[in-house]
Amino acid sequence: MAASCRWGSIFLTHEDIAAAGEAIVARELTAPPVTHRIKPPRAALNRLLNLHEAAGHLAKTAPDILVKPEVARAMDQAVVEAMVGCLASDDPVNDRHAYRHHAKVMRRLEEVLRAGPEGPLYMDDLCKTIGASYRILHACCREHLGMSPKRYLMLRRMYLTHRALSRGDPEKTSVTEIATDFGFWELGRFSVVYRSLFGESPSTTLRRPPDDPGPIEVAGANR
Repeated sequence: MAASCRWGSIFLTHEDIAAAGEAIVARELTAPPVTHRIKPPRAALNRLLNLHEAAGHLAKTAPDILVKPEVARAMDQAVVEAMVGCLASDDPVNDRHAYRHHAKVMRRLEEVLRAGPEGPLYMDDLCKTIGASYRILHACCREHLGMSPKRYLMLRRMYLTHRALSRGDPEKTSVTEIATDFGFWELGRFSVVYRSLFGESPSTTLRRPPDDPGPIEVAGANR
């Protein structure tokens, strides 16, 4: 199964798509019997194209970053998720059990976050570990946290990145290196969100002396 983009092609096997679809949208995405073009929703297609463009930009501006396993993993997961968004139907899934075990799902989420590493967590892996589809996890996070699980994980990674930048040595590391360590490889988008949360650019945080607390953090913006 392949998806054509303006800058090349992204290829995923049927098995990869089926597994990702089961984890993210709670149903298997199967290939049609006859090859045909798929016209996904504009927002989903734009997300996929933006990811492709960001990967190309990173390859040109910071090629050494791409050999890092976590960066490759982050890019792979982002593209798979975007592909599922393009291929999945907008038809609602009739899941009679979607709201029965919200408290259990949230407890399991907290356990996974406490036990897991401080690096990036990916949505399909998280759903498999918790034992809930993305639709159920999304409903639980909206109910208990007031935001989507994607945004919750993004904020978690953003605060971990902020802490690493605050402790980093600008002579030995860079914003790009630290950001990609935490799964942020769309660097332009990362900088915009970072500034909206912390009131300054990532480079300013990295250059600040350890005894300077900096601006007050603004949490939970734009849920």
